[in-house]
Amino acid sequence: MTFLAAIGASVLSLLAGIGRVAIYALQALSHVFRPPFYGREFATALLNIGWLSLPVVGLTAIFTGGALALQIYAGGARFNAEAVVPQIVAIGMVRELGPVLVGLMIAARVTSSIAAEIATMKVTEQIDALVTLSTHPMKYLAVPRVLAGLITVPLLVGIGDVIGIFGGYAVGIGTLGFNPANYIKNTVDFLEPFDIISSLIKGAVFGFLATMMGCYFGVNSGRGAQGVGRATKSSVEAAAVLILAANFLLTGVFFSI
Repeated sequence: MTFLAAIGASVLSLLAGIGRVAIYALQALSHVFRPPFYGREFATALLNIGWLSLPVVGLTAIFTGGALALQIYAGGARFNAEAVVPQIVAIGMVRELGPVLVGLMIAARVTSSIAAEIATMKVTEQIDALVTLSTHPMKYLAVPRVLAGLITVPLLVGIGDVIGIFGGYAVGIGTLGFNPANYIKNTVDFLEPFDIISSLIKGAVFGFLATMMGCYFGVNSGRGAQGVGRATKSSVEAAAVLILAANFLLTGVFFSI
């Protein structure tokens, strides 16, 4: 009975945590439509989440696209299907690898940064100072970052898709001996508009999840340096798991037969 009670307590704790996160997310969304709006915080978040994430997103995408081309060529050679490299690289990057990899990079870079920043503000009582100055912490800290994530991550996903396809193109032309014109034609002809739309929708969802987890765990961190560390670690873990789970659900919704 003690073992079953421990399992039940763990399940109840998990469900309570999910409920708290859902309530926090709904509160943040409700504050989006209420004044005031802190434009300077929003612009800073756009810079940190979008522009400063471009190098890591670009490097991740180009190496992934190149490796994907090599793997598909090696696997296709077993069935005399080497010619499908452009098509599979394009659909693999746009539908799955592009959004997921960008989402995980944002979780690693942005979620951890947001959680550590807000948790440090809580430890040093800066959040209490905001309340004293009649500034709502949700509107000042969470709303600008969540909005920036919703806007910039889809753009990063689109850029990552293009760079990843270019990585496959570079490997295909330089190493695998594909004709440049045929490679581009096969890529363009195989991709459909809905593939691109679904990729951008995934990016928006992943950006929302990544920034929301950073804000939630930062605001609810414990006191002291250990509290900041636990909040940062928990935010990245939660964001990564939620991004992968959301990707599974969205893929099922978009491409189920």
